[in-house]
Amino acid sequence: MAYSETINLVVGDTLPELTITLKDSNTAASGQTLDENDSTTWNPISLSGKTVKLRLRELGTTTVKSTLSCTVTNASGGVVTTDFPSGTLDTAGTFEGEVEITTTSGGAKQTVNDLLKFKVRDDFD
Repeated sequence: MAYSETINLVVGDTLPELTITLKDSNTAASGQTLDENDSTTWNPISLSGKTVKLRLRELGTTTVKSTLSCTVTNASGGVVTTDFPSGTLDTAGTFEGEVEITTTSGGAKQTVNDLLKFKVRDDFD
């Protein structure tokens, strides 16, 4: 299991909007030669007819702290966005995020193997 580059945030913030591009590391993008170490060569995952959630938990725990619904902004490009509703970033610490894709018809589920990593620091207030 691999992590993304750490995303740094502050307790109490509701922004920035987080944009995630989901790609298939086993399929080359159109016009590209697949390179497993270069995500620019990977094909975007089609999100047509799918919903996407980001589930967060504190590193080292098994309890999901928050589940964020993502908005599909480019279905053919595999792009989703989400923000951090009030209460999501209410404690400092290191968190990991799991992306879950679900088909709207039938409810089949795919969970992205790699995790997002978040470091939340205390606010000055």
